[in-house]
Amino acid sequence: MSDTPDSAVHPVRAYVEQHRAAFLDDLAAWLRIPSVSAQPEHAADVRRSAEWLAETLGDTGFPVAEVWETAGDGGPAVFAEWPSGDPDAPVVLVYGHHDVQPAVREDGWDTDPFAPVVRGNRLYARGAADDKGQVFFHTLGVRAHLAATGRTAPAVHLKLLVEGEEESGSAHFRALVEEHRERLAAGVVIVSDTGMWSETTPTVCTGMRGVADCEIELTGPDQDIHSGAFGGAVPNPATAAARLVAALHDEQERVTVPGFYDDVAELTDAERALIAELPFDEATWLRTARSYAASGEAGYSTLERVWARPTAEVNGIGGGYQGPGGKTIVPASARLKLSFRLVAGQDPDKIETAVREWVAGQVPPGIRHEIVFGAPTRPCLTPLDHPALRSVVRSMSAAFDGAKIRFTREGGSGPAADLQDVLAAPVLFLGISVPSDGWHAPNEKVELDLLLKGAEAAAHLWSDLPDALRRPADQTYPTQ
Repeated sequence: MSDTPDSAVHPVRAYVEQHRAAFLDDLAAWLRIPSVSAQPEHAADVRRSAEWLAETLGDTGFPVAEVWETAGDGGPAVFAEWPSGDPDAPVVLVYGHHDVQPAVREDGWDTDPFAPVVRGNRLYARGAADDKGQVFFHTLGVRAHLAATGRTAPAVHLKLLVEGEEESGSAHFRALVEEHRERLAAGVVIVSDTGMWSETTPTVCTGMRGVADCEIELTGPDQDIHSGAFGGAVPNPATAAARLVAALHDEQERVTVPGFYDDVAELTDAERALIAELPFDEATWLRTARSYAASGEAGYSTLERVWARPTAEVNGIGGGYQGPGGKTIVPASARLKLSFRLVAGQDPDKIETAVREWVAGQVPPGIRHEIVFGAPTRPCLTPLDHPALRSVVRSMSAAFDGAKIRFTREGGSGPAADLQDVLAAPVLFLGISVPSDGWHAPNEKVELDLLLKGAEAAAHLWSDLPDALRRPADQTYPTQ
C-alpha cells in the first residue's frame, strides 16, 4: 500500500477505535428511521432518512450533500461529493442504499426492528447490515483516512450515491443515473451493498449476475370446454405449457434456447481454482437452501453454477381448474413465469430476442401466445487483474491484519450493473456483511468488529487507489 504499516495501519485503527462509540450512536439514530420504500405509508420516513443522511454527510465534511428526487413515487436518493486537493486524483463513486425491507415485531423479531439494540458484539436493527451500516462506515472511513494521512481532503475525488428505492426494485434508478450522468462520472465505482464469505474468511466479491424475466400466456379455446366432447381433438394450453417447460433444459441441465451460451465469459482455470479455495460445505449449503439435493448444469460445481453460469428457472406455472375435486375441461389458457440469470458477456436484449424466437417455435398450431418481459438487469464482472480490484484486496487485507483475501461472486442481481453500463466504469465491491446477518429476515444484525473493519478498509483504499491506478497497465505486483 502507499502508506507503511507504522504510519497508516495503526493510525487508521486508532482513529476508528477512538470514534467507535460516537459512530455507533449516529448509526443507531439513522436506524431508528423506518425507511421502508415498499410501503407507501413510510414515504415520509424514506424522505426523512435521506435528509438525515445528507445533513450527516455535510457534518462529516462533504462540501456537497444533496437530496435528489426520483421519478414518480420513487424514494429520494442522496448525492455527496468531496473533491481531492490533487487535480489528478482518481474519481471514485460509492454506491449504497438507505431504504430497508419491511419489518414488524410480529414477524419474529426479539425486539422492535427500528429500536437498535447491541447484544455482545452485534447490533440488531432493520438495515444494520443491509445497507445502512455498510453505507455509514464510509463516514468513519474517510475521517480515519484524513487523520492517518494528515490531509484536509481525500486522496481521491470522492462521490457517494445512496439510493432510496433499492428494496422496492430500483424502478427509477437507471433514469436517475442517466439524468445525473455528468455529476456521477467516475473512473471507479465501489459498491458497499454486499458481503463476505464468513467472519473468518474475508473475501471480495468480483461480480453479480444479470437477470431477464418474462411472463408467457398461452391461449387455446375462447373458454374452458368439455374434455369429453373436445379433448384430444383440440390443442390444450396447459399441455403446451408443460411441454414448453420440459423442453427448456436438456438431459445435462443446459438451457436449450439457441444462442443462449454464445457470449458467455467462460471461467478460466485460475478462476475455478480460486472458487475451489473457499471452505464450501455442500451439506450445510443445502440445509440453508431447505433442499435435499444439488443439481444443475453438468460439469460445474455448485458455486460455479450459482455464481458464474447462466440459468433458466421456472418461477411459476398454472392454468385450468385448481379447485377441489375434478373438473373435466380443456382450459382456455395457461401461464408461465420464467427468469434467466445472466453472466458476463451476455446481453439481456439478445437473450430476450432468442427466448421469444424459441417460444414461438415451441408453441403448437392452434395455441396463441403472448410474452411480456420485465426490465432487465445486466451482469457485471471485475477482471481479477484490474488495478482497482488489487487495491481493494490490499485494503481489505490491511483491515484484517494481513489476512489472505479470497474471491467470491454473487448469484443474484442488482442495480450496480446500471452504474457500470451508464457510467462506463468498472464496478468493485467492498462489503463486510456475513451470511448470518440475516438480510431481509427477522433479527437482522451486523457484527460490530466487522463493521469497523469496513471503515478501516475504506480508509486504506482512499490512500491506496491513486498510486494503484497510476501504475503502468503491464506492471505486475502482488495482490496483497
